[in-house]
Amino acid sequence: MSENVTPNTGDHFSKTIAVGFLIVVVFTALAHGAVEPWSLFVFEVMIVVLLILWFIKVIADKRLTLSVPRIALPIAALAVVGLVQSVAVADSTGRWLSLSRNVGYTRAAVTVLIFLLVSFLIAANFFSSRERLSTLAHFLVIYGLAFALFAIVQHFSWNGRFYWLRPTEVTTPFGPFANHNHFAGYMELLIPIPIALIITRAVTTELRVLFGFAAILMGLAAVLSLSRGGIISIAAAVLFLLVMSLRSARQRGKTAAKGGFSPHASQVAVVIAIAAVITAGIFWIGADPVINRVTQGQRPSGDSPRETFYSSRGWVWRDTFTMIGANPVLGVGMGAYETAFAIYTKSDGSLRVPQAHNDYLQVVADCGVAGGLIALWFIVLVFRSVAHGARSRDPLYSGLALGCGAGVFAMLIHSLFDFNLQLPSNALLFLLLSAVAVRVGSAAGSTEGSMLTAFKRNSVKRETESVSSASLARGAS
Repeated sequence: MSENVTPNTGDHFSKTIAVGFLIVVVFTALAHGAVEPWSLFVFEVMIVVLLILWFIKVIADKRLTLSVPRIALPIAALAVVGLVQSVAVADSTGRWLSLSRNVGYTRAAVTVLIFLLVSFLIAANFFSSRERLSTLAHFLVIYGLAFALFAIVQHFSWNGRFYWLRPTEVTTPFGPFANHNHFAGYMELLIPIPIALIITRAVTTELRVLFGFAAILMGLAAVLSLSRGGIISIAAAVLFLLVMSLRSARQRGKTAAKGGFSPHASQVAVVIAIAAVITAGIFWIGADPVINRVTQGQRPSGDSPRETFYSSRGWVWRDTFTMIGANPVLGVGMGAYETAFAIYTKSDGSLRVPQAHNDYLQVVADCGVAGGLIALWFIVLVFRSVAHGARSRDPLYSGLALGCGAGVFAMLIHSLFDFNLQLPSNALLFLLLSAVAVRVGSAAGSTEGSMLTAFKRNSVKRETESVSSASLARGAS
């Protein structure tokens, strides 16, 4: 009897951990990105609880099954760099020496990174089956739809308070985020998923309508946030999605559909239709704020001066390059950018600059060339998996690979202009999509390998049968 109970108990814990992880994803976003001490603490406690449940599951199953994708290695390597930077040694005068300009900040940043690494491993291990991946895909689409709807409603009924309750003095909020760029960054991770699932026909006709509506509403919310980086990144994601889907379709050797309407044409038509509806929605609501923001850099109020590159980010990047030049190998310390910037800036120091507004410059400034190479390693591994998954003959795997790959690509483009990956919420969703892309790529590779093995086995069998038949024929003669 105990043999029948144990697997069910383990499966129950497995489902609980998967649902708990999705609750963590939602919480970090609704808690303004989990950038405040209280929300960051709750995030870490929730991950600890999931680890405890995982430990109990191991006891119930009486075995440990742990999958560590290769893509986890760059994350772990970056954490090791941060740990090395956070080591402080006292010299003969009693002064503490460290590779980091601010040991306390570095240790705090490494702690968050370790929790994100653990979160990645949870996602990779508990969203591994096809059924779980399908459920996750549906959840992300519905979640993105609800998130966008809430943000739009709050935008048009804004009363200076988050959730109409919590007062704030931030100047560019959108949705639950204090910075409109971070809301757009969150949306750009989710928008490609429903589009990709529609293109690959991984969902039924009824769901295609719902998924199309979800993509349109998410795109509309992202554009309404007036984030120029977000608008550019979403356009890049759609282009990535279109190019990769057409390329993958050619590689799979698909034939034209009945009636002369090829799958290629249908893929282009879906993307164009969604983009057209989003554009029409913007003009219906009022396109002037969007046009002014994109062309002139003006805020919605219209009374701000025209924003130039140098007045917004140029001077920050200039001083960041100075910082990198002075600390090229291991950087100034993970999380210690703000402390170091005050040392290397040519400005009067009146403005607080905690981020470089460019995630690539940030990682090189924080962790030097070593950090930059680790980031490049991560990117290469992700897109290798995306390429493998996109070629899958399983529509779900292909759709998830394309959607997650396009979302990751959008974030990497947006990272040229902003610091979305410095927010735990956006980094967590980014890593979730990366984990799914790697899992789908691995599953697609295994499926193709099995099919190839079966094909070779059948070929050998047919050859053997042919030889046997020929031998019998000669014997009969």
